Amino acid sequence: MKRYHQSPNAALKACPSTRGEFSFRWIHYASGRRLNDPSLQAKRRGFLTTGAEIIKRESPLALYKGLGAVTTGIVPKMAIRFTSFEWYKSLAANEETGVVSSTGTFLAGLTAGVTEAVAVVTPMEVIKIRLQAQHHSMIDPLDIPKYRNAAHALFTVVREEGVLALYRGVSLTALRQGSNQAVNFTAYTKLKSLLQSIQASPTAELPSYQTLLIGLISGAMGPLSNAPIDTIKTRLQKSPAMPGETALARIVSIARDMYKVEGSRAFYKGITPRIMRVAPGQAVTFTVYEYLKARLEAAPADGVRVGEYEE
Repeated sequence: MKRYHQSPNAALKACPSTRGEFSFRWIHYASGRRLNDPSLQAKRRGFLTTGAEIIKRESPLALYKGLGAVTTGIVPKMAIRFTSFEWYKSLAANEETGVVSSTGTFLAGLTAGVTEAVAVVTPMEVIKIRLQAQHHSMIDPLDIPKYRNAAHALFTVVREEGVLALYRGVSLTALRQGSNQAVNFTAYTKLKSLLQSIQASPTAELPSYQTLLIGLISGAMGPLSNAPIDTIKTRLQKSPAMPGETALARIVSIARDMYKVEGSRAFYKGITPRIMRVAPGQAVTFTVYEYLKARLEAAPADGVRVGEYEE
């Protein structure tokens, strides 16, 4: 019987990403509350002021609303992202040389982002946003919210609105995730190749500080490229759909009302905290990922080198 030993690259991504979600969750929540809370939208406030008001009204624990939904989905999301990216990239590789062009990398990232959006991210985002949009104290036992936790929110949404409610905003989520990963993987790959080309040995591993730097840069480029999409998606997913209203009509209505009431700046609300959360998370994730991948690829598995067959 033949066994083929492969490096578990896709699975590596989940570990550092989970730690990042704990570290930067409060930033993401303050950003999300700015997008969802009409009382905060009426005034021009930064995310620090928003965070301080949330703590004052709902306790510091409120900054971590929706964390359960995110941590539950982060492992399968990252596994799907990298597994699908490597597979799509292999399809785009030149049959003779095995080289993947920048266009191929971009398309592989795009399709990987769409894949993870449909498989995991959209339901996770719906539950997370429903939890974050609630106004209640996390320390007052008498203040009982509609959704108590991620599991209860999932059960309640499905019972009251049906399974399809978990996929509300799937088109915008797929567009956001697709553009995110297309830009992220393309930028990271190009920057990595550039730095490797000026090293003493072009095939040598990059120092950790360089991987950290290019991960930070590539991580920031995704949010900058699709902030309006993310803002509209967040508002679309926070509440149930109106009877008889199509998804496209609701998207157009949300975008029109945002522009009419709040101006064009509304489409970029929360961009600063989003970059502050995503960019450092990607920097840490890519650095740890590259380190573990190199160690695992260098180590033999059951006496067989990675990439070799065993009878």
